[in-house]
Amino acid sequence: MLYELRIYHVNPGKMQVLHERFRDHAIDLFLKHGMKITHYWEDINESNNRLYYVVEHDNMETRNQNYERFRNDPEWIEVKRISEMDGPYLNNQESIFMKDTSFFQNK
Repeated sequence: MLYELRIYHVNPGKMQVLHERFRDHAIDLFLKHGMKITHYWEDINESNNRLYYVVEHDNMETRNQNYERFRNDPEWIEVKRISEMDGPYLNNQESIFMKDTSFFQNK
């Protein structure tokens, strides 16, 4: 299993509308394209304007294929276009890729 920690650096004033876009559209579209989100977090220091989430993938090839389908989905293209009419939500996005360790089992 490949885990992708995505870190969104959110533009000022856009966190709530980003939450709404995830809630109303993006989560379902991720599932449609085979991407399982395990959890969402916000930075405890609200002035940092960061949103974090983890996506599970079978491997890097599957990850790339799923995101390609997601980015080209006409529904996503329209949601993004409409939701960002007053400007983009993000000023930066990072991905950190992780794998399980051999010494830990969640009990």
